[in-house]
Amino acid sequence: MSSRKAAAKRAALQILPVTVSQLLSASQVDNVTFAFCGWQLNQVSVVGVVRGFAPFVTNIQYSVDDMTGPPLNVKQWVDAEASSTNKLSSPGSYVKVIGSLRNFSGQRSLLAMNIRTILNLNEMTSHMLEVVQAHMEFFGKVFDVNMNTSVSSLSERPDSFQQTRLSTTQDQVLHVIKMFSVSDVGISFTDLKKQLDYLSIRDIRTSLVFLVNEGHVFPTIDEQHFKSPAN
Repeated sequence: MSSRKAAAKRAALQILPVTVSQLLSASQVDNVTFAFCGWQLNQVSVVGVVRGFAPFVTNIQYSVDDMTGPPLNVKQWVDAEASSTNKLSSPGSYVKVIGSLRNFSGQRSLLAMNIRTILNLNEMTSHMLEVVQAHMEFFGKVFDVNMNTSVSSLSERPDSFQQTRLSTTQDQVLHVIKMFSVSDVGISFTDLKKQLDYLSIRDIRTSLVFLVNEGHVFPTIDEQHFKSPAN
């Protein structure tokens, strides 16, 4: 079995971590099937913040935003007899959703099998790192979070990195990481916050997720230490 076929089989058997942007850009094969880069999507996981929700008799609909694109509609069926035990994730809370992509009356939605509230925001960073790792393994390519058309192969990554325009905050985070990249372990997230104490933790974490997803930085000894491949 070829490595690509083996990767495809693993992708079909496990939950594939993705971004909202990737789900919204996936091609629709038929009424119930979507594909990403030519491979059928089965169960996927998304991590984001709840922007709003609307409870109905048979289901609860959420608007989940991971800041890679427009918020995604998430639908969770509920048991009417157990409605008193159903817990709603309030707007502003972070959640991890596992489910399947569907089309309901022309609207692309994630049919949730499970929605879990996230208490540790490190899970959001971890999820984005899993997205990068999974897509490098399964597809052999590097994607940015917005699925830009300039998708390059692994051997072309250095050129593609240079094409990415960074925001001021992203550039500041990258600059500090590069300063500490002379070390094998790089810089810890705790030290990164100390160096950038004028920035909010949310801005630092969001910038870090973007930089990792774009390949400007990568984790070293664990998911809390980072360095730049340019050093």
